[in-house]
Amino acid sequence: MRAMVISGGGSKGAFAGGVAQYLIQELNYKYDLFLGTSTGSLLISHLALENIKKIKEIYTSVNQESIFSNCPFIIQKKYGVENIAIDHWNVLKNFYRGSKTFGESHNLLQLIKNTLSVEEFEILKKGPKEIVVTVSNLSLNQVEYKSINDCTYEEFCEWIWISCNYTPFMSLVRKDGCEYADGGLGNMVPIEEAIKRGATEIDAVILQTETTLFNRMPSKNAFALMTSMFAFMLDRIEHQNIRIGKYVAKHNGAIINFYYTPVVLTTNSLIFNKEKMTAWWESGFNFAKYKNIETSQLEITQD
Repeated sequence: MRAMVISGGGSKGAFAGGVAQYLIQELNYKYDLFLGTSTGSLLISHLALENIKKIKEIYTSVNQESIFSNCPFIIQKKYGVENIAIDHWNVLKNFYRGSKTFGESHNLLQLIKNTLSVEEFEILKKGPKEIVVTVSNLSLNQVEYKSINDCTYEEFCEWIWISCNYTPFMSLVRKDGCEYADGGLGNMVPIEEAIKRGATEIDAVILQTETTLFNRMPSKNAFALMTSMFAFMLDRIEHQNIRIGKYVAKHNGAIINFYYTPVVLTTNSLIFNKEKMTAWWESGFNFAKYKNIETSQLEITQD
């Protein structure tokens, strides 16, 4: 059984889309299982349908307005570098309404419903492929995996949305009596879960470099500090997930093909820029192409 696993990574998901496009369209890989966390969960349904052109157009066109119904930050650009600063009015407005988070992301839920139709959902549910998204259950202190096979259309769209909700900047969702948030808070790279579900070969797209290639600049404000702290924690979770995945794969005879980003794409994945994301998509496609060419050449040399 072959599986595709896509990690979390916000706007960097465009790179994963490019990698997946090459593997599916050029190498004709057929996947039995698609498993995504956060931004990865947005991609996997369309990748399973092989609607590459559609998801590329949608994914590289999103912006803050597409995602946030109440955006808690503003983007400041200085010397060509984009940073975020708190939008005091929007944050106060959110707290006045009784929200537990700085911002709200209900526009993203509507975008998911607008781009994944009921008909497409039914095709996937009746088909042989399994689509699974990762969510974090904060009430029960556990990670949960939601399969399309166990959901109605409305439920599955909500689980995709929940998987992407990067709290406390985005919505905290109460569902089935529990509070849920971004799947990346528990499992950024669900390789272990893919193996548990029977995967014997996994193409894992990791939306960060294999080794640390930068030092973060000093934080300019409270929001920048918070995003840096969360990025640090999520990086640690991701490294742990990969180590566990490698261990489980070794003991189950599974093969993992890793696709890391070759360079640092961004230090703030909450900023969505059409030009940059389009370039990252192409970068992912080209990276997957050259990585597989090098692998083929190495195998020929060894033979």
